[in-house]
Amino acid sequence: MSTLKRFFKDTVIYGLAAVLPRALNIILVHLKTNTFEPDKYSEDTKYYIYAAYFNVLLTYGLETAFFRFFTKEKEKGKVISTSFISISITTLTFLFIALFFSDAISEFVGFSNPLFVKLLIITLVLDTLVVIPYAYLRVTNRPIKFTFFKVSNIIIYVGLAYFFLWFVPKYKLELPKIFISNLGKSPQVIYIFLAGVIASLFTFLTMLPIIFKFKFTFDKVIFKKLLVYGLPIMIGGLAFVTNENFDKILIEKINGKEQMGIYAACYKLGVFMTIFIMAFRLGAEPFFFKIAEDKDAKEKYATILNWFTIFGSLFMFIIVAYINIFTVLIGKEAFLEALNIVPIILLANLFLGIYNNLSIWYKLTDKTKYGMYFSIIGAIITISLNIIFIPIYGYIAAAWTTLIVYFIMTVTSYIYGKKYYKIPYQVLKVGFYLLLSVVFSAISFYTDFRENYYISTLLLFLFIGIIYLKEKKTIKQITNSN
Repeated sequence: MSTLKRFFKDTVIYGLAAVLPRALNIILVHLKTNTFEPDKYSEDTKYYIYAAYFNVLLTYGLETAFFRFFTKEKEKGKVISTSFISISITTLTFLFIALFFSDAISEFVGFSNPLFVKLLIITLVLDTLVVIPYAYLRVTNRPIKFTFFKVSNIIIYVGLAYFFLWFVPKYKLELPKIFISNLGKSPQVIYIFLAGVIASLFTFLTMLPIIFKFKFTFDKVIFKKLLVYGLPIMIGGLAFVTNENFDKILIEKINGKEQMGIYAACYKLGVFMTIFIMAFRLGAEPFFFKIAEDKDAKEKYATILNWFTIFGSLFMFIIVAYINIFTVLIGKEAFLEALNIVPIILLANLFLGIYNNLSIWYKLTDKTKYGMYFSIIGAIITISLNIIFIPIYGYIAAAWTTLIVYFIMTVTSYIYGKKYYKIPYQVLKVGFYLLLSVVFSAISFYTDFRENYYISTLLLFLFIGIIYLKEKKTIKQITNSN
């Protein structure tokens, strides 16, 4: 059990790398919803939607492929350098082409100011160039250094965001336009994007010492292996981004920017589950590959999924039970109109986390094409259900679609996983904790107990007590292991 104990310790440290940036980002939601009207907030949301698509394209699955072949190949230095050189060449090529066509891209995606696209391109390039250095820190067990870079990046971004959106207006400062010749009608929106560029530039510069340690040799054989493994992940990633964001794009087109802004703001409250999933993924992905050859690897995978579901179910209930406390993160009352989507989105994200756990089977068996298939199926369902039901039911249909899609992807991956890489998951136990969380959350959110924190707290202690009684033996084994 000592390896599991190490995994949980590393995950806690990686959790800081996920929690602190996301927590500060949540604070930004309050700032942005106080500063922007819903239509302007939708512009900010759209910016990061397209950033997500380009992130997937620019990394083309090489991050996960890097983990796979770093643990698999003997010449690890060649895996590092080949991955970094490949991403660097494609990223710099993208920089020149995208900047040349930036005006056309801006018109195509519907941004009100072409400068948005230029800032997006620069941020994407800087972020992509540090993907392999970040992966290197994770795979070589350096969670503290990894966390330092992640946290310092978001501190700079949030600090600049508050400077531009709060400090400057409050004290009526006149800012130089720097290299910006025309701020247009949305100077505050542009400055928030500029803050992202500066933060990404700082991270890139501070990570240069790590990059310069790489031995720059390009191995064509390794590159081919990385590409074959990674491209299906890229296609699956594009489908996943569609699952996450197509609803927002469609809501804007059908119901307008204001409704999209309202939906996107409340959707952000689901970020608490995303934080948990990200923290887990940062620690789990390299760990899963490292223990793949252990005799009891499959039992460990099953134990980890069990505990992921326990903590995820507990987090979901806490957020739902005390939802009125979390709503202080939303600035204006107008944004709270879509609050009823939050429990649905939280459960959807929990299923997404379970799906990420299950995905280890096709990553270890080099059948990444299945991950691509599952994501494409999910994207088709997402597009179809949203097109049919958003015009009728509005954004609530988008929330339910997200839940349905991630549930289907989870079940499908589990069924195929049993065929190709059978892991003894405790399905009944996992299902029990999910059901318990759903029932308790429904009692807290959809009944007269919604603002009765005595009942919510009683249910919380009952939930924790049930977990302890059912998992007492495992808890002792993990805590007593060396």
